[in-house]
Amino acid sequence: IMQEWTFLFSMMMDKLCKIRDIQRLVNQYEIEFEKLHGLCLNEGMALCSLTKKHKLSSGELSETLGLTHSNTSKVIASVERKGYVERVIGQEDKRHMYFTITAKGREALERIHKKELEIPDALDNLISGTK
Repeated sequence: IMQEWTFLFSMMMDKLCKIRDIQRLVNQYEIEFEKLHGLCLNEGMALCSLTKKHKLSSGELSETLGLTHSNTSKVIASVERKGYVERVIGQEDKRHMYFTITAKGREALERIHKKELEIPDALDNLISGTK
């Protein structure tokens, strides 16, 4: 039983170490991304999400990005200050607030597309599904 437990513990630790390595690669990528584009990764993903869905509420954006509502509010405020996103009042219900990407935001995404940052091989392999 002790050998089996040791084996299972070793496998679990190996997975945790791999997850740590992935997190480090993503963090490294985000630092380089921000240096190059002046946007954090969450801001870039928010702009990308808004191009796919022409308008999103704060809650919808939060769900799409996988962030808390508080963090989403901070991301929205940042891209709004940069002029990449604007608020739009709901047509059917004036109490609803939506966010849309601006022309300046689309230009920022175009620059990101043209100056694509190289993804570390290990992370790229995970994203593309190759080993």
